[in-house]
Amino acid sequence: MASSSSPEEEQYVTEVTDNYETTCWGCGLHILLPSCASVFKCGWCGAITNEKKPKREDKCVRWRLLRDRCFLSIVITFMLFVIFGGVWALYPMIFSLSLLCGVFHSIIIAILSIATISFFSLAAFRCAGTPPNILWGSYPTVGKGDLENYTFCRYCSKPKSPRAHHCRSCGKCILDMDHHCPFIGNCVGAANHRSFIFFLISAVSSTLYVAIMAAYASSYIWPPLKYSFGRLNGVSQKYLAWKVLSELVAAFLGSVLLLSSRGLVLVYLFISSVSLQIGLIVLLWQQLSYIYQGKTYLSNLSSAAENEEEKKDCQNIVRFFGFQYPATRFLPTFNVTRKRHVK
Repeated sequence: MASSSSPEEEQYVTEVTDNYETTCWGCGLHILLPSCASVFKCGWCGAITNEKKPKREDKCVRWRLLRDRCFLSIVITFMLFVIFGGVWALYPMIFSLSLLCGVFHSIIIAILSIATISFFSLAAFRCAGTPPNILWGSYPTVGKGDLENYTFCRYCSKPKSPRAHHCRSCGKCILDMDHHCPFIGNCVGAANHRSFIFFLISAVSSTLYVAIMAAYASSYIWPPLKYSFGRLNGVSQKYLAWKVLSELVAAFLGSVLLLSSRGLVLVYLFISSVSLQIGLIVLLWQQLSYIYQGKTYLSNLSSAAENEEEKKDCQNIVRFFGFQYPATRFLPTFNVTRKRHVK
């Protein structure tokens, strides 16, 4: 004989039968969860599990690697051309002024070249940052809260800290990953982020110096402009400015054809340095703004999606560049003591 049950009892029985048992990847403990919970956090180790997150098969790893190698080769070739081509084009002009001027600019060129190549090498060929190894998988070895907010990387098959991100171009997890830069063929992370910022600063300084010196040297070897305003007679005032401008542009282009090989190299160095400097300044400003906020590019995207509050502070920049103490620590302090009146 079937017994009647209340709606509350039927609902309770349904909830129990919908529960299922799963295992935490972090500590190996068994957890009883409702069927609707695809993402859960272990109450012991703190590891986060997402069972419905699929592993994407990446078939373009070789193409990304080839792309990075091509960009890296182009950047290295361009830097070497700017250095040696600039020295070849500027050498006669700077030493024709005076020996002291030539030696002075040679020292500046050597310092900027060594700094740019050194910081570029550190950013490109140094590991971007490997997350620390941590024990996981079994309950006795994993203590309470040892894997707090850790997730499991399905590509590396190991725990991934909240500060780490898997780069599919590099094929590994990167600690404090900012972005993957194809021009250095490497990720920008905790280990080479400072070198990347120093490379941007030295590259901006170098391109600024090259643009100024190329413009200054071109003024010495530029052939005279040949133009004539006699053909402007009878031109209406409406088109006079346009005719003058077109005449000057034609004279300028005609003089370019008369330039020597050194002059053409100087023109190329000026145009390429100015255009490259604009992009480098924008990238450097963006990087420094993220550092000022205490974030990286990827963490800024995630915090914007989660509407997290920004903690802007100049001390973030100070700590990023390796200063352990605030700048006010090194400033002199003056202790003002009051006079004591003895009665």
